Amino acid sequence: MRLLYWALAFILTLVAGFHQWRTGLDRPLRGNATVAEQQIKYRLPRSADDAIDARVAIPDNGASARLLWRLYPSEDPFTVAFFAPESSGRKRIQTANLPAQPSLGMVEYKIEVASTLIPENDGTVVLRFRGPVSRLVLFFHVALVLLALMVSTRVGLGAIAGWDEVRLPWMPPSLIFIGGLVFGAFAQKAAYGSYWTGWPFGFDLTNNKTLFVFIGWLAACLLMRFPRAKRPALVMAALLTVIAYLVPHDSMGYSAKNQQGAVRTGR
Repeated sequence: MRLLYWALAFILTLVAGFHQWRTGLDRPLRGNATVAEQQIKYRLPRSADDAIDARVAIPDNGASARLLWRLYPSEDPFTVAFFAPESSGRKRIQTANLPAQPSLGMVEYKIEVASTLIPENDGTVVLRFRGPVSRLVLFFHVALVLLALMVSTRVGLGAIAGWDEVRLPWMPPSLIFIGGLVFGAFAQKAAYGSYWTGWPFGFDLTNNKTLFVFIGWLAACLLMRFPRAKRPALVMAALLTVIAYLVPHDSMGYSAKNQQGAVRTGR
């Protein structure tokens, strides 16, 4: 039975990890558009390192294409850049660049191919620039917070089953502290220049939910001293953790600073 509960916790972790990736603000926008009676698939970036220009690529179907962009948020007229053909193995693509902005700088853009706009319905894509994050820091951040969810779920299932566990319930708050509050802060500092933008300094929902889950698990572990409160506290902490992981990553996080005069660059 314990092995089955670990398997269920693992599956839930995979689902939650996929949900975080799928709903993240940095995930490229994918779709299809009809251009001159041809279907083309596009994958438009929504994040980029602030050290270089952001590359936008679309399939080359022979029609001329323009990239229209401006700082976000702003009411500036769109600046026009033209796509140029580029060799990419067997695929024919054309590319254009969005000028790099300082970290937290944002631009919105759309593409005009012949008489077709991408995205459709006169929409735009918002791209946010950020500093480069160490792959090692990012690995430990992601791995530990997902491991925290798996152990949290397993502890919650064990509490529902009536198992009397003493050491395992202390793992979720430990993993959340190291993976979310420590490595998460290092990753955030590298990307956006601040270690913490949640309460009491800001409204970053990712920071706040991490702190909320950590406090919830710490309280649940302390309540294990009281037999009647132990099981309900562990179940509630596990449930709150699952709810927190359903919130899209970077919700109510960093906003653009372009209204205060972010500098256009063309490195």
